[in-house]
Amino acid sequence: MTVVPRRRLGTAGPEVSALSLGSWHTYDRMDFGDAVAMVRHAVDLGINLFDVAVYGIPGHPPVFTDVLFSAIVRAGGLAREDYLLSAKLWLEPYPQLSLRDQLANALFRAGVEHADLAVLGDIRREDLDLRAIAEELAELEKEGLIGCWGVNNWSATAVRTIGEHARAAGSPGPQLAQLKYSPCRRAIPDGEPFAELFAEGLSLQASDILEGGILAGRTSPAREIGRDPGGIRDRITEAAGGLAAVAADLGATPAQLCVAFALTHPATATVLFGASRMQQLTDNVGALALLERVGAERVRELVEPYWADRGVVSPEGP
Repeated sequence: MTVVPRRRLGTAGPEVSALSLGSWHTYDRMDFGDAVAMVRHAVDLGINLFDVAVYGIPGHPPVFTDVLFSAIVRAGGLAREDYLLSAKLWLEPYPQLSLRDQLANALFRAGVEHADLAVLGDIRREDLDLRAIAEELAELEKEGLIGCWGVNNWSATAVRTIGEHARAAGSPGPQLAQLKYSPCRRAIPDGEPFAELFAEGLSLQASDILEGGILAGRTSPAREIGRDPGGIRDRITEAAGGLAAVAADLGATPAQLCVAFALTHPATATVLFGASRMQQLTDNVGALALLERVGAERVRELVEPYWADRGVVSPEGP
């Protein structure tokens, strides 16, 4: 039974499921059998995109979520053509550690020969050579080691710049921007700079849609969560109760409301979320029925009062 529809990724990417499953310290916190059952069920529902980025930090305990994913798909009886794999390439160690070497390690850990999608991590330095990065990505595409690529939380200007370099190198350029997008964090994806890029074919991968679980009701997360552009996390925590009330009035959960909202953006190709229990997976998939029942315009109208980063975070991005 296929429930989750497919959407084209960019202008040159594959068809991806409108919902995609992430792995932020996920599978290494689950019972292995439960993880196999959940991933198998996700594929049966039509989810075909899995983000298996490595989030290990030097000096911290090692992370094996991507290594476990390779065992999970085997135990679940999944063939390589049954799913698309998304890997992260980090810019902090570049160019001392090349994108090619990072990718080789990521593929080795995930037990595969290619990544269908590679996503460049945040830009945190001013000395990056975007032309060299684009040229290396073009080579990896030509060799079939990556199918396409995108960026994570970049400014619109940086996306446009690397796109120009990529096309000069024979690459189609970035096919997606992975951006924080929720009823509270909207300034960047909803702003004019990215609207122009989306109009040219760039897709949005909505991420951090629950603000590390805060918008699902876990207002005191025990684990590390993503960065806080604009310093608005307290506002988001305050908004969580109001969004929960809106969801309850709709006969839905807060998570379903947030997923449904992320799906309303016209450029959204896929909404990325993590799940560590089967119930979380099925709950989030229920957002599709909520959106069909309520409608995109009404969903956006209902969450409008909870937009926390309007006028605080530049629509241009980081």
